[in-house]
Amino acid sequence: MAKLTDRTVKTAPAGRHMDGTVRGLSLLVKPTGGRSWVLRFQHKGMRHDMGLGPYPEVSLADARKMALNHRRALKVEKVDPLAARRAAETEAARAAAQVLTFKTAAEALIENKRPSWRNAKHAWQWESTLRTLAYPKLGDLDMQAIDTAAVVGVLTPIWTSRTETASRLRQRIEAVLDYAKALGRRTGENPARWKGHLDHLLPAPGRIKSAVHQPALDWREGPAFMVELAKHDGMGAKALAFAILTAARSNEVRGVTWGEVDDDASVWTIPGPRMKAGKEHRVPLTSAARALLGPRGRDNPLVFPSPKDVVKPLSDMTLMATLRRMGRDG
Repeated sequence: MAKLTDRTVKTAPAGRHMDGTVRGLSLLVKPTGGRSWVLRFQHKGMRHDMGLGPYPEVSLADARKMALNHRRALKVEKVDPLAARRAAETEAARAAAQVLTFKTAAEALIENKRPSWRNAKHAWQWESTLRTLAYPKLGDLDMQAIDTAAVVGVLTPIWTSRTETASRLRQRIEAVLDYAKALGRRTGENPARWKGHLDHLLPAPGRIKSAVHQPALDWREGPAFMVELAKHDGMGAKALAFAILTAARSNEVRGVTWGEVDDDASVWTIPGPRMKAGKEHRVPLTSAARALLGPRGRDNPLVFPSPKDVVKPLSDMTLMATLRRMGRDG
């Protein structure tokens, strides 16, 4: 039996061509010209053909080496190479099915958190930042394989240019890694933790960029401003004054109903669903604040209804319009 050579492998016609060097090794050439290696062997009285890969991806030398290794295992260890390969493929598939990637864990965590988020915007922000900034580098990684270098590699490019976004991204990556640990799919310290870890590798966010404060009225101008505001009629002026006297947010003031106001106790109780923190908030009402509410409404539950539609609360733009008329829109 002639030994195959690199030349004959390239030029052999369609058919099976046995190699004279390794028993059972042959080159299978299809009518279409495709070429592949096959090892024929017997195990427990049965003949088997085992593919060793296509040519030229697998060279003649590689095919001979693979065939020799399989024959030695068959002779010395009594191992069926074909059965061993199938077992290895099954194990690899099982291991792949058990891998929890960062993306899979993040998506599961977001779904778990979604019912507790009062605003759908939270879920959108999580999904957006992770999809655009974390998934390209971490998405396909096994949770256990994510280390400090991987986390820093995601954060560093935006840490000084988009500091607030980067800081939130770090917190979300930390949460995803903690989630995997809670599932038992990760061990060890969280490489995205800040205190005692990343704070040694990245500059503190507060030192990168000075805080930009919102324009505010000088406290010394407060009394004169309130006197001037009292000269303005309209629901917007009253709502603005009420917001100042109660230190409440605009949307909390515009949505106040008579059912939330206790005249006997002089207390305004804002229900949890209307609060940013989601918890009920009680605000003592001074006589000046209570006077701004006027007489208790009978036909409309809203204290500050919209002039255009009394079943809807006052628009936030109405308060802004009042400030503009006072020359305080800045």
